[in-house]
Amino acid sequence: MSSSTAVDVAAPAAADAGRTLGFRDTAGLFGSLGVSLLLPVAATFAVLPGRPLWVTVLAIVVGAAIGSALLGLGAAAGAREGAPTMVLLRGLLGRRLSYLPTVLNVAQCVGWATFEIFIIASAAAQVLHTPKWPFVLVAGVAATLMALRPLGAVRLLARYAVWASLIAGAYLFVEVLRAHPQPLTGPGGSFWTAVDVVIAMPVSWFPMVADYTRYTRGGRAAFAGTALGYGTATVACFVLGVLALSAYGAGGLDVVGALLAVPLGAVALAVLVVVEVDEAFANVYSTAVSARNIVERIDRRVLVVAVGAVATLLALVVDIVSYEPFLFLIGAVFVPLVGVFAIAYFVLPRGGWNVSATAPARPWLLLPWAAGFIAYQLTLPTSFPDAGRQWTQWWLARQQDLGIDPANGFSASLVSLAVAALLTALMLLPGHTKRGAR
Repeated sequence: MSSSTAVDVAAPAAADAGRTLGFRDTAGLFGSLGVSLLLPVAATFAVLPGRPLWVTVLAIVVGAAIGSALLGLGAAAGAREGAPTMVLLRGLLGRRLSYLPTVLNVAQCVGWATFEIFIIASAAAQVLHTPKWPFVLVAGVAATLMALRPLGAVRLLARYAVWASLIAGAYLFVEVLRAHPQPLTGPGGSFWTAVDVVIAMPVSWFPMVADYTRYTRGGRAAFAGTALGYGTATVACFVLGVLALSAYGAGGLDVVGALLAVPLGAVALAVLVVVEVDEAFANVYSTAVSARNIVERIDRRVLVVAVGAVATLLALVVDIVSYEPFLFLIGAVFVPLVGVFAIAYFVLPRGGWNVSATAPARPWLLLPWAAGFIAYQLTLPTSFPDAGRQWTQWWLARQQDLGIDPANGFSASLVSLAVAALLTALMLLPGHTKRGAR
């Protein structure tokens, strides 16, 4: 997950006067949020060896379209209600039960910050042919310092970082196209599993999307701007990763190594590495801000330092193998949550979405969310390495018990979304019908 803008999400927008973003602003914002080195690296898990390149590109486009549309639903709700996402979820689950998605969001933000610091350090080490750990410490400290002074960091990044990343990215794109990419060889994967990898990227932003679009002037502008901006950036970054692997990967799946093989690739990659620090900063900042939904009285600066320290320490021990299960776990957790939220938000009567501190609890809506998570795991169990293998083996055993083919090839995201949305509709529609008949 990436960002070049940070907004204090402690309270809803107080008045329409604060809504200064239009369609272009929102599209530009989320276009910049979607630019990150982690997306080309994620293309490693979406590429389909043994098939024409257009099949992989199609999977990327389909995944980006679905994921960005789901993200746009949260963006539109944020613009309508003028509230950040964790506050919006009070209307879904109630004040105290909204702490559950808050905790999960904090966990994923720490994970994103960890992988951002890791990829910065890994790329820098490859460019300079030095050990990785000093760059982990430098990136972690830099991200933490930027998060302590977010407004100054945002002004600096908005002035220089966006343009630098666009120029470097455009150069790499042109060079890999000039190299005439060829299809990768090897055993082919599932088209819909590749789609699931891509969906996870925009959906990971759902827990924070309204933090930004509460400042957008209308729901339509928020939906269209968010979906188009982030979707376009997702397609561009994933396709860059695929083309780099096809043109310069030498049959391997090392995206950073492939980009370094591009003429002057080290220079372009060095620019992206420097710019990538803003992604780590934003994730450290967002983690601290989200945590304040639960612990409002703790100084944000204390949370920032704590989160920065944890992410830096984790980046010293994490490896890229952990990135793939992290993406699938994000999809399993947040795709069904989007399904529950979208149905509940549009089914309930207008004006019935309570985001106050006294929002009533709706614990029964945890059931379709949990069912969607289970459906995701039964379709595509998250494959954890090492200590997490027991989790994978347990779900594989449940697949066998239910007669589900582990190589079913279905989209776990779409199955999960359908289950969560259908159960939510069955729970809420009867009550809504009775109210409408009065």
